[in-house]
Amino acid sequence: MASAPGDRGAVRRTGSLRASFGGLTTRGRSFLAAGVAAAVCAYLLGQPELLRVGALLAVLPLVCVLALHLSRHRVTGARRLNPARVAVRSEARVQLRVDNVSRVPTGMLMLQDRVPYVLGPRPRFVLDRVEGGGRREVSYRIRSDLRGRYPLGPLQLRVTDPFGMVELTRSFSTQDLLTVIPAAQPLPPVRLAGEATGYGDERRRALAVTGDDDVIPRAYRHGDDVRRVHWRSTARRGQLMVRREEQPRQARATVLLDTRRGAWAGSGPDSPFEWAVTGAASVALHLLERGYQVRLLTDTGALTPGPDGGSAGGDGSDTAGLVLDTLAVVGHSPALGLDQAAEALRDGAGGLLVAFFGHLDQAQSTVAARMRQRSGGAVALVARGQQAPQAEEAQMRALREAGWCVLPFTPYDALPNVWQLADRANGAGSSAAPAPPTRSAPPAPASAPPPPPPGAPPPPPGPPPTGPPPAADAGAPAAPGSSGTTGTPGGER
Repeated sequence: MASAPGDRGAVRRTGSLRASFGGLTTRGRSFLAAGVAAAVCAYLLGQPELLRVGALLAVLPLVCVLALHLSRHRVTGARRLNPARVAVRSEARVQLRVDNVSRVPTGMLMLQDRVPYVLGPRPRFVLDRVEGGGRREVSYRIRSDLRGRYPLGPLQLRVTDPFGMVELTRSFSTQDLLTVIPAAQPLPPVRLAGEATGYGDERRRALAVTGDDDVIPRAYRHGDDVRRVHWRSTARRGQLMVRREEQPRQARATVLLDTRRGAWAGSGPDSPFEWAVTGAASVALHLLERGYQVRLLTDTGALTPGPDGGSAGGDGSDTAGLVLDTLAVVGHSPALGLDQAAEALRDGAGGLLVAFFGHLDQAQSTVAARMRQRSGGAVALVARGQQAPQAEEAQMRALREAGWCVLPFTPYDALPNVWQLADRANGAGSSAAPAPPTRSAPPAPASAPPPPPPGAPPPPPGPPPTGPPPAADAGAPAAPGSSGTTGTPGGER
C-alpha cells in the first residue's frame, strides 16, 4: 500500500514477500500446518482424496498472502489535534481520518495510534470495509496530569483478508506533538512595593519634543522622516539633527524560578516544585495582562524570551506562548547555586522581580540579597518543608532584611490567596486595625484652654462659656495660667 503524495500521513510501502508471510495469523498458520500434515499422511497412506484436502488447506493461506502483497489499495491517513497546547488535567481531542484513494474497496481495517503511557492506553478502532474513494473518521480524547511534550503517532493500520488468514501492519510517517503546559490560575490585582505600572494612566514617559525650546535632538538616521528635522540644532551642530519622538517606557518584570535539584523535596503533580512552576506561569501571565514586559529566568541563567526578545507592545501573546512552552518542559537542574541567575539580572534593566525559591542556605541567601539590590521591587515565594523550621525562619528573615517581600507557601495553599498576601505585606491594600471606641470628653471651657505649642499662632477667640465648667479627670494636670483643671483632650484616660 502506498499513499497519495502531499498527504500529511503516508503509509509505507509493503515489504518483501517474506515479511508478508510473517503476517500470517493463528488461523492462517493452522490451515497451513493442517494442509501440510494432510499431504504427508496422504502420501504415506496412499490416499489421493486426502491429498486434495491437504492441498486446499495449504493453498488458501498462501493465496491470501499473495493477494494482500500484490494489492493496489492506496490508503492515506491524517491526524488533527485540538488543541495542540493544553493545560494540565485538561482534555484534548484527537481526530483521525482514513481515506481510500483507490477504486478497489478495502477489507476490514484496524486503526491504532501510538501515544505515551502518560496519556492513557493506545486507542484502537475497527473499521469495516471502506469503499473506493471513501473516508472514515474516528476520534478519541487524551488527558495528562504531568506537563511536558508528548509525541502522538505514528498511526498504524492493520489490513486483513476476508478469511482472517493474514494480517499486515503498515505505519504512517508523520507525528504530532502535544504540549501540556502548567495550569495557570487567575490572580487578584495587587499593588506591589516598588513596582511601576505598565501601559496605563501612570506610565512614565521619556523626554519628548513639545516645542523648539524643550527639544532634545539626536543625529539623523537613514529612514527618518524629514519633517522631524530640527533646523536650529542642525545649524548649531553642523550636522543633520532630528527631534525625538515621544516613546512610552514599558514596565519590566522578571519571574525567577529556582530549579536546583537539591532545593526541592518530593516529586509528582502535588510536589512543591510543580506548585512553583504553576505559580511562575500564573504570575507571568498576570503581569503580561497588566502591561509588563515579562521575561522568565531560571537558576541556570537561561532567559525566555532571549535578551532581545519580549513584548515590545501589544498583548504579549508571543511572550506568553514562549514562557508557557518553556515551563512545560522545565525540569530540575544540576546547579548548586544562584550565581548564574544573579549574573543574568546584573546585565538586565531591573524592574520588578518575582522569585520562587526552594531551600536556601546562608550563601544563597546572600546571593538573593544581591538580586534584590538590582531590582525595583522584589517578591519571594519560599517553599516550606524543605528544611528544618529554624533554618526556614532564618532564611526568610535574611530575605526580609535584604528588602524582599517574603510569602511562604506549601503545595496545599491556593495560589491566589498567597499572592494576595503580597499586597497586605507591603501595606498597599491592607488597612490598619480600627482603634477601640473611646468616650468623647466635653469641650474644655474657654477660660482655660490648653497652652498652644511654641511658635504656633494664638487660637481665635471663641464664644463665652454658657454653662458650668465640666469636671476634670483626677489624674490630669492643670493647665498653667488657668483657674481650674480641664479634661484630657480627645477623651478620657
